[in-house]
Amino acid sequence: MTSTFSALGVPANLVDVLTERGIDTPFPIQEATLPSTLAGGDVLGRGQTGSGKTLAFSLPLVARLSERPQRRKARFPRALIMAPTRELATQIAKTVDPLAAASGLRTTVIYGGVAQSRQEKAMNEGVDIVIACPGRLDDLIKQKIVDLSQLEISVLDEADHMADMGFLPVVRRIMDRMPTGIQHMLFSATLDNGVDKVVKRYLSSPTIHSVDAPEAAVNTMEHHVFVVSNDDKKDLVRVLAQGTSRRIMFMRTKHHAKKMAVVLSKAGVPTVDLHGNLSQNARDRNLAAFASGEAKVLVATDVAARGVHVDGVELVVHIDPPAEHKAYTHRSGRTARAGSSGTVVTICTPDQQGDVATLMKQAGLKKVPFEKVSLDSQVVKDVVGEVAELVPYTAPVKQQSNPAKRKPAGESGGSRGGRGGRGSRGGRSAGEGQNQQRSESGRRNERSPKASGERPARAGRGAGSERPAGAGRGANSERPSGAGRGSRQGGRAAQGASTGGRSRGPRRATSPATRSR
Repeated sequence: MTSTFSALGVPANLVDVLTERGIDTPFPIQEATLPSTLAGGDVLGRGQTGSGKTLAFSLPLVARLSERPQRRKARFPRALIMAPTRELATQIAKTVDPLAAASGLRTTVIYGGVAQSRQEKAMNEGVDIVIACPGRLDDLIKQKIVDLSQLEISVLDEADHMADMGFLPVVRRIMDRMPTGIQHMLFSATLDNGVDKVVKRYLSSPTIHSVDAPEAAVNTMEHHVFVVSNDDKKDLVRVLAQGTSRRIMFMRTKHHAKKMAVVLSKAGVPTVDLHGNLSQNARDRNLAAFASGEAKVLVATDVAARGVHVDGVELVVHIDPPAEHKAYTHRSGRTARAGSSGTVVTICTPDQQGDVATLMKQAGLKKVPFEKVSLDSQVVKDVVGEVAELVPYTAPVKQQSNPAKRKPAGESGGSRGGRGGRGSRGGRSAGEGQNQQRSESGRRNERSPKASGERPARAGRGAGSERPAGAGRGANSERPSGAGRGSRQGGRAAQGASTGGRSRGPRRATSPATRSR
């Protein structure tokens, strides 16, 4: 019989927050774990992504901290939630923040890929709850910006993903810094790859709650394997992307994910990508576009998509079949979340059928049909559903450098084209710069010859302290290969001319005939 949050012991102010968000009935994993976690006991929760486990640990964590209010201390958080990816940490924060605000608690999120100044500032001002990825958290602990010696509650979410990504050694190092006897909550879909050792080492007589067998989630979805030739694969992907609902498509490499997002966008399907080469700002921007519906398709790699919890994803497409069944389960779990339905399509070429059949068996799917399809096949149309209107593609505008910060050509010695193009006067070509500079130098020396000792060193270029390293040269990537080099002889002559003439004494004026030689 389904209970209520109030009956499970959740404080009234937190129940009000849930009601405002339209959450009235606990999910099975919440109903199973809340009595234990609210009492302060260690809990091992086994549940799939989308099963409601974020609230299962957020509610007791906030409730127990608010029961014992304390003065906030710089660098010393009272609770820590660790997650494997930046995306998951951000998603958790969106759940925890309103609960914490209703209880007068302060939170912060810590992850890599961004400057640590804001994170350091938050810790110095004092926070109650830290939501963090292990790598950056470990760095801040070593820098003595974070101190876990007064921690009261620890949560390790998606521990199996932590293990898959190789984070467990860092996680153990962090957990070794925690006080003994605190409350630990660990959530994981499986207990392999060392997760069981973490449970034995840190959890004290945990209450174990297992909601759904590991394969139960994939069994709630509709699965298809579409067999097409390599030549038709890209066209099939384009057709599958054209529905009106959200869909996530998976590829193995960052390069291919980025390329496919561009291909689909140019085909009129608003698409964003998600992979490790993106900055954190770009990731956040793309996820926001996908969550808001501005982009209907997200093309992602495995690691980047872990922790992407967006409701309303009706279709998952494995453009590149995953290498092993756990990845298939994790990818497919982006749909059919929280009890809703979903469809999963794996695209394979004829030579991949054997590997994909093995993959399906390992994932517990024994009756998935292998269907040879064309773009007009009825099963493809059924999966796509209502076709969305195509959107004209607009190429992204390239960022221009700020002209106010860029010196005009020719200033401080001018730009240098190549080894032979260090001419001033706005970076003329080697031949033009050499002739005019030599002529001016000759006339100048005829009128007022000076010894080199009477002239400031390297005249016309500015002292070294006044010019940034490489100023006026331009980055290598901005200069065409070999531009302005000319011959080695011309290059040496131009160097001398551009620096105001590095002669060791007065130079004799030369005739045009002499210069031509």
